[in-house]
Amino acid sequence: METVTITMKNAPALYLEADTISPDAFAGKSAAQIAELPVFEGNVPSTLGKYFAISGNAGATAEDTKIVVKGDVKRVKYLGFKMTAGELVIEGSTDQYVGAWMKGGKLLAKGDVAAFAATAMKGGELTIEGNAGNYLGAAYRGDWRGMSGGKILVKGNAGSDIGMYMLGGEIVVGGNVDVHAMTHAEGGKLVVKGNAKSKLGGQMVEGTIFVFGTIEVMMPGFKPDGEVELEVEGRKATFAHFIGDLGERHKKKKGVVVYGNLYKKL
Repeated sequence: METVTITMKNAPALYLEADTISPDAFAGKSAAQIAELPVFEGNVPSTLGKYFAISGNAGATAEDTKIVVKGDVKRVKYLGFKMTAGELVIEGSTDQYVGAWMKGGKLLAKGDVAAFAATAMKGGELTIEGNAGNYLGAAYRGDWRGMSGGKILVKGNAGSDIGMYMLGGEIVVGGNVDVHAMTHAEGGKLVVKGNAKSKLGGQMVEGTIFVFGTIEVMMPGFKPDGEVELEVEGRKATFAHFIGDLGERHKKKKGVVVYGNLYKKL
């Protein structure tokens, strides 16, 4: 695997839309060619080399390419946009749409990420060592197709509306989550190792939520369904089981009604 290191040298005055910072866009290119890839500062077109010093040549394919992003990229959006393979390491915090529409590969953010990370994610692995903003793994605004595959690991806290319209895949949050987690979900799995606020699983049709901490306000559409001992993320525990959201329409599989499942550690 070949490594390309890009280091911020001229921070943008406005926000930089850099959806070309991905193994797919870099693949097969030299450092000089990568420097010519298009970006936008606001609505003004520019090139990647205006803002970043670039060293190293990419591999022949995305799978053979690793990108390391250094410097202050808090004003840079779309890192890892639609990546299908390879690796991307962001050494600090960054702005919106990290790993949006991601299909494969590994993306590591060592700081915080802003809203809309992993929008409509279909595959791959996204690890966030800091905190994640709102709408993590959610649908794009106006769409009903949220995250459908892959795995997201957040070591810190996550904001509101994470997993909105989630269809599949897995989100694991090491800390706390804000309101409206897995709203409208029709599949997928969310593990919250800390606490969850209100409206957890609202209008949920299918999918699974595990909460190891507290739930500030339980949705009235979830019905208690006994207790169960499970192993989740390597931890064995006894959970109170709830099914819901009973206010929503639910399909049948082999004649049995399918509900969303919420497990709260006792």
